[in-house]
Amino acid sequence: MTSPLPIYDIYVIEYARSKDQPIASLLLGVYDRGNIDLPFSFVMARAEHRVVLVDTGFMREGSGEAMAKKFGIEQWISPIRMLDRLGVAAEDVTDIVLTHAHYDHMGSIDKFPNAQIYIQKREILSWVEAMAMPQQFGFLTKALDAEDVHELLRAAEQHRLTLLGGDQQNIVPGIHGYLGADSHTFGSQYVTVNSSRGSVVVAGDCAYSYANLIGLNGEGVYIPLGFGIGSHFESLKVIDRMMKEVEGNLDRVIALHDFERWTRFTPFAEVDGFKIATAG
Repeated sequence: MTSPLPIYDIYVIEYARSKDQPIASLLLGVYDRGNIDLPFSFVMARAEHRVVLVDTGFMREGSGEAMAKKFGIEQWISPIRMLDRLGVAAEDVTDIVLTHAHYDHMGSIDKFPNAQIYIQKREILSWVEAMAMPQQFGFLTKALDAEDVHELLRAAEQHRLTLLGGDQQNIVPGIHGYLGADSHTFGSQYVTVNSSRGSVVVAGDCAYSYANLIGLNGEGVYIPLGFGIGSHFESLKVIDRMMKEVEGNLDRVIALHDFERWTRFTPFAEVDGFKIATAG
């Protein structure tokens, strides 16, 4: 008899903002809407004896500080401090599922010494290839911190890295990954988490905001990402898969860079102006 899947409590955790981010870098072709202060976030899912992070945020130290300056991130709080507000120490995290390898999504993996880390094989191997290309291809690695790749390899040496080969059910029980190859990045994935509300999609950067999913004015036309290294066509197909997963219910989608800072979800706490919301 199959055991029932665990039901996770889901938290959306804001930890940084990029000042004056052009809307056009998020929504392709939208050049007349100016700039916004763009939030950055990750997700914690907790059930039974598991504490799972979907992405991790980044630390403002070493190469992480250089990336923060590069992308105009003036407001930041430690992801570790935000987790502490939820009663979770870094050592308590059992699993990390990475949607992709950009600095703001995996720049603190070294802070979680007991976590098993999961990433698409295509994602990490393709970044190694991209890093080896001539300097004139540097646009590809603009949002990649090479030190994060080194940290993944250190985790591999410790047998704490699992490479996924496409869609994967139950990466850990109740959490699934779906490959969005050649969309935002080479091997981006979105992640679904089993909750009391059903399957909740963590979009990663397969969608920056709800406008990518429903159009700028809610007209129901998908908008490709303004920044990515893959195909707009593949990006739209991934968006369509996510929308079908939730049967069009945006209350079951977590867009990590949501312009409105997760007003669809229930406020839980605020630490120095950074929000935590419950999404399931």
